[in-house]
Amino acid sequence: MPRPCTLFTGQWADLPLEKLAPLAKSMGYDGVELACWGDHFDPDQAASSKKYVADKWSLLKDHGLSCFAVSSHLVGQAICDLIDERHKAILPPDVWGDGDPEGVRKRAAKKLIVAGKAARAFFDAQPGRKGEAFPAVVNGFTGSSIWHSIYAFPPTSQAYWDAGYADFAKRFGPILEAFDKVNVNFGLEVHPTEIAFDIASAQRAVAAVKGHKRFGFNYDPSHLGYQGVDYVKFLRTFSDRIYHVHMKDVWWGHGDGTVGTFGGHVSFGDARRAWDFRSLGHGDIKFEDIIVALNDIGYRGPLSVEWEDIRMDRVHGATEAAAFVKRVDFPSSALAFDAAFERK
Repeated sequence: MPRPCTLFTGQWADLPLEKLAPLAKSMGYDGVELACWGDHFDPDQAASSKKYVADKWSLLKDHGLSCFAVSSHLVGQAICDLIDERHKAILPPDVWGDGDPEGVRKRAAKKLIVAGKAARAFFDAQPGRKGEAFPAVVNGFTGSSIWHSIYAFPPTSQAYWDAGYADFAKRFGPILEAFDKVNVNFGLEVHPTEIAFDIASAQRAVAAVKGHKRFGFNYDPSHLGYQGVDYVKFLRTFSDRIYHVHMKDVWWGHGDGTVGTFGGHVSFGDARRAWDFRSLGHGDIKFEDIIVALNDIGYRGPLSVEWEDIRMDRVHGATEAAAFVKRVDFPSSALAFDAAFERK
């Protein structure tokens, strides 16, 4: 069976789910990855109300959609970050509170634990589900107390970075234990500004939590390619920790030479930029190489389109992206291509 093609709803949170669901179906999607903002998925309600999760499934099923993951990127970002006024704009009021940085971080961690419980309740309530509970997936960010030191000046020691990973382990250890109790995996979207942003830093993050089985990755090649990171090698390096996959494209080397990889403090879509996110098939990511690697590592989960392209109408782009995913995806072969030549 082909992998389900889903739409990450995070960039569509301006639309209520009752309007987005029929639109997603009309654009060609099999399901959605529900963001924990807008009205798409409220962890507090999902964790406490059977009616809420039943109504959510009813809405999705009415439009022929399924769901395979929920995402708590915004809350996750605040758990390890150095908090500033930008966080207030993305956090729920009960997490922001009085804005005291350590209070924000602790409330964000508690909210992510609630998201894990909510995901378990939600997927357990899926109509027609049979057999034992499969591991639910909550995707998200971690934030980082050391991202500001990405360029090592003033001179930065390994001890300084070690302290950042220790801070991550201290804050995420209890979260991962709580996730383990309810059979939920956390998928970090490896991404600049997070504790893991390339292969080496992801290996360090895994080591920091002592290889905890609930810590893995929401793979997104768009955050690796423009950095010069081998995004196919990432899949093979962490083959047993790929819990979810985002399909998102990016191009690089298309600017005019005045803005580099660090972005020049200019906005997305500025023609001077060296890189920008693009709709699937319009960037430089080699998705066939990704599908081959996913087949090799046995990933059978959804391919979730995170649609971001400031140059393109989003309904046009997301419709085109769903067709792209279904065209590029292909199943593994159960038969060696030269088996027909064998003589019995």
